[in-house]
Amino acid sequence: VKKGVPVHTAFAFMLTAPIINPIVIFSTFIAFGNSWEMAGWRMVGSFVVALIIGIWLAYFQKESVLKTKIQQTIDHNHHHTHHHDHTHGSNEHEEVKIGRIKQLSQQTGHVLTHSIDEFFDTGRYLIVGGLIAASMQTYLPTRVMLTLGSTKLLAIIIMLLLAFTMSLCSEADAFIGSSLLSLFGTAPVVAFLVFGPMVDIKNLLMMKRY
Repeated sequence: VKKGVPVHTAFAFMLTAPIINPIVIFSTFIAFGNSWEMAGWRMVGSFVVALIIGIWLAYFQKESVLKTKIQQTIDHNHHHTHHHDHTHGSNEHEEVKIGRIKQLSQQTGHVLTHSIDEFFDTGRYLIVGGLIAASMQTYLPTRVMLTLGSTKLLAIIIMLLLAFTMSLCSEADAFIGSSLLSLFGTAPVVAFLVFGPMVDIKNLLMMKRY
């Protein structure tokens, strides 16, 4: 987004990337007995959700969804232009070569600097979110929630709550979903598989930062 990608595009990417990728698709395929049905429903569900959210942000959301500080940084970057002077002479080719080497070294330094900053900036939210999620898995009375799933609509709601509180990674949640398939049925499990990677405790804590 800071480099000029529209927010609605970036948001669609955030929603689909944890689900529509080869590793998650394959793990879902394996978890449900080498069946493409649940993997297909999972991909379709995430695509539909991302499309709806993307369209909403693109055409209906008038105000920026970003934090004020982040938005100001983006506005500054969009209005900031770089001017390069081109020198001509006998050493022009050599100067261009040296300039490219310097630029490459600066870019490499920026990559390392940004990586370290992002690690310490988002890592704390990831750790706190993991602690909360682990606490929820340990102390939340899951059996009580499972017994409430008597109707399909209520079962879907229960599975959404489980997906949020468990905060599982998208590679592992398929195996949890497959173990609950006989108890809840296809629709609630698909809701669990689609909703979990998009909205969980860790994600909310990290997204709240921006």
